[in-house]
Amino acid sequence: MLAVILGAFGAHGLKTRLTENMLAVYQTGVQYHFYHALGLIVVGLVIMQMLPSIWFKSAGWFMLVGILLFSGSLYILSITQLRWLGAVAPLGGTAFIFAWLLLFIGIIRAQTS
Repeated sequence: MLAVILGAFGAHGLKTRLTENMLAVYQTGVQYHFYHALGLIVVGLVIMQMLPSIWFKSAGWFMLVGILLFSGSLYILSITQLRWLGAVAPLGGTAFIFAWLLLFIGIIRAQTS
């Protein structure tokens, strides 16, 4: 829901205040925020269907950290122009990668045991 609110804010509240490039940066943050919010729902559904495991719990935490670091840094970067925040986004992207890997490993391990 937060991703939808932030997307609407960007489309309506920031469109006239940001450059086209910075608006695109903001929208990238919204897009990945939305995808990984759905990913958190998937993790929750998997936990409900299978026994909770460290793999699934870790995947959820990595997705949350990824949203905060990746999307959060892009939101702040686009609004404040603090360029050093561009170096934070790859850390969030790495967290996203780990999250999906942990989720898939957890599913595979649950199916083989």
